[in-house]
Amino acid sequence: MGGDGSGREPQIAAGGEEVELWDAYLQPTGIHYRPHIRADAHQDAPWLDFQWCQTGHSGEHVPERVADMWRNLPAKAVADGEPTYEHGGRAGRAAGWWQGHEAWSNLCAGGTMGVVYGAGSLWQWAHRGDEVGQSDFFLAPGAGWREALDFEGSRYVGLVGRILDGLPFADMEPNWEVTLGRRGLLVPGRLFICYSDDGGPLLIFGDEVPRHYSIIDPRTGEVLRSGIRPQEREWIPADWGAPLLFVFCDEQP
Repeated sequence: MGGDGSGREPQIAAGGEEVELWDAYLQPTGIHYRPHIRADAHQDAPWLDFQWCQTGHSGEHVPERVADMWRNLPAKAVADGEPTYEHGGRAGRAAGWWQGHEAWSNLCAGGTMGVVYGAGSLWQWAHRGDEVGQSDFFLAPGAGWREALDFEGSRYVGLVGRILDGLPFADMEPNWEVTLGRRGLLVPGRLFICYSDDGGPLLIFGDEVPRHYSIIDPRTGEVLRSGIRPQEREWIPADWGAPLLFVFCDEQP
């Protein structure tokens, strides 16, 4: 119902109520905010289904913005609807694995509505990276929309859905209590996903995490190793130096 605003403009509530009244398909209705605003307008409105923050376009990871929305009540779906565009305004900005780390960090912070990707020169379908009349801030230097389709970072964001496909992730919530404070999403007794941006061994606490696990390279989707976690306080071995996903699930996708 609103994009790049405060969410508190007078037309937002009026529009939300009207859309809810006339939309026979009951499609999700929400607000997408500008970067410098608290994303909690109309949180208790019956027509509001989701809240989307954005974190500006300077190439910084700010998953706490997503965590802030996730804690708001009553619960609504949340996501960072606009991270930094890959190569936006400057070659190398938010490029490559930056996008993968951003996606998994936002997801584990509570952005369980999903993850979002954007690229310079793509959202406005610029024909060239020097197209007259376009804002340099949103162009990928030297690239038009066709070249932007092949930027590396989109692969890593796309892999998030493929890795999660078939897993029992309904009702998963952020959790850092069953590990030593690492990013994670837990459905007690059914699923635990732990994202470690630099890999390394993992220690699990308590009985809420399923015993069967797979270690996945989030850059390729490749399953590196599978096993059954120790019952005692023993570390699950894994190498340092590269991002890893630990997926614990007693159901086969």
